[in-house]
Amino acid sequence: MDYLKSVVPSQLVSERGSNLIVINPGSTNIRIGLASQDAPFNIPHCIARYTNQVPKKNVQDQMLNSQVTTAQHVEREKAYDVIASLLKIPFLDEEVANNSFPRKMGRVDGYNPPNTRKDAAFNWTDVYEKNMNSTSVSENLMDKGMTNEPLDGQHEGSEPKELPSNEHKFKAFICGEEALKISPTEPYCLHRPIRRGHLNISEHYSMQQVFEDLHTIWDWILIEKLHIPLAERNMYSAILVVPETFDNREIKELLSIVLRDLRFSSAVVHQEGLAAVFGNGLSTACVVNMGGQVTSVICIEDGVALPTTGKTLPFGGEDIARCLLWTQRHHQTWPQIRTDVLSKPIDLLMLNRLKESYCAIKEGELDSLAVVHSYEDGMPAGSHKTRLTALNVPPMGLFYPTLLVPDVYPPPPRFWFNDYEDMLEETWHMEFPRRSEFSDGLFPNVNVGLAMWDSYPVFATKPKKEEKVGLAEAITGSILSTGRIDLQRKLFCSIQLIGGVALTNGLVSAVEERVLHAIPSNEAIDTVEVLQSRTNPTLVPWKGGAILGILDFGRDAWIHREDWIRNGIHIGSGRKYKDSYFLQAQAMCYINS
Repeated sequence: MDYLKSVVPSQLVSERGSNLIVINPGSTNIRIGLASQDAPFNIPHCIARYTNQVPKKNVQDQMLNSQVTTAQHVEREKAYDVIASLLKIPFLDEEVANNSFPRKMGRVDGYNPPNTRKDAAFNWTDVYEKNMNSTSVSENLMDKGMTNEPLDGQHEGSEPKELPSNEHKFKAFICGEEALKISPTEPYCLHRPIRRGHLNISEHYSMQQVFEDLHTIWDWILIEKLHIPLAERNMYSAILVVPETFDNREIKELLSIVLRDLRFSSAVVHQEGLAAVFGNGLSTACVVNMGGQVTSVICIEDGVALPTTGKTLPFGGEDIARCLLWTQRHHQTWPQIRTDVLSKPIDLLMLNRLKESYCAIKEGELDSLAVVHSYEDGMPAGSHKTRLTALNVPPMGLFYPTLLVPDVYPPPPRFWFNDYEDMLEETWHMEFPRRSEFSDGLFPNVNVGLAMWDSYPVFATKPKKEEKVGLAEAITGSILSTGRIDLQRKLFCSIQLIGGVALTNGLVSAVEERVLHAIPSNEAIDTVEVLQSRTNPTLVPWKGGAILGILDFGRDAWIHREDWIRNGIHIGSGRKYKDSYFLQAQAMCYINS
């Protein structure tokens, strides 16, 4: 302890962070990197596998209903008009009088947009293996004046006939963003192993395939991005920073992948909300995590998660992006192109980028000139210059979720958990003296040795409850459920927004205003404040996991590979659990000292 209080932070990071890998998996992206890095790799959490299946499915576990029901459509239009009234813009079907701009658009082939990320088109992924033989043949052909350089997404008519057929071999799998940019005509099927905050297990996507895909994606990142081969993993330890939405069995399976399959020497698990407060140097906050597919809320007091405050909202950034497309189509500002986020993941990439570049929350009409792209059957992207309108409406769906129609991407079916195998089984029936200052709801009745599970409820047959409310109501309900006015006041002034959606321009003031209005009038609370993030909100939980791993390295909470394979979670000594509540609080003491 004396060493931790006296050591220079950079020295501690250098000493302990060089062999710690922090893994923060999400439904849309996975953030992974060495704890000693300033920032992790932020990679789309998906894999496309070569398939010879006929007919071919573009996306595994499609099970997606692109048909919005009549009731949902009516509710969506009502939500739009409510938002329009608040933002002081025309209603959905109201014509704008005396338009200051024409509703025109057109294809602009040869258009050279500014060299900015928001205007650049994506290229189709090259799905062929590269080998030395094909390279040398290519060079020989070029020397002879023959053109054989394949275009991205090479297709009929573009394949050089001079090359032997065996020179063109499809890659067995493609991970990350490249997997999302594969042409629908190529023989690949996209897999997303996590969806809506849970392992994406269904009758169409087997449990074994989900685990295999997770292992392959993570192994690919470790080898290709971090350059850590399997033979060297025994020199590294892993820190798993898991979403609040995960159930115990899901976490157990991730631990098995990390320790058994990826062969890390040891691992520890931390909860995303807990890690987030450390990532921003806090000890008490209401953490609002707004990811691509799920938004979760949980309150942290003095470095301890309060499980009864947890709430899950089944929408995120991808739903806002889809709403952007719906809005433009309704206003007829979207070009006449085939944009399909269900069967063409590259279209969702484009929409996400448009959302990040142009959407904001502010009063008044918000329009912008933009270039959107069409991606057809492996052909080069078509550029279409248009003026997008009502760009402040889609992000307001966070507060009025019927605008987003999240059921287009329903959460995975939960029948997998009917054969629930409690990861605490047998080895965890140990009782320890209760501290008088903790209520029954906060003291662990089943111990795991990790603070994130200290009082987490165990769901044998049902998942954690999803809330059908907007963001302001979820935040307010979470904080008020603590039941203590002093803590409530502190939490209302310590709201922490993390995740990619937290970067939305104007969101902070919107959250403060709407949460304040959502507080019942009989509550003695009159101040709401969102704290500014010290770093990129997308990376805060990863950074907090790195801090916790560095400060906590070597303690008994770490699970060693041999123990896990032999016994599951190793019971160790009972002493370590007595202070598990204060594990993060102690670490925070070192951060602030």
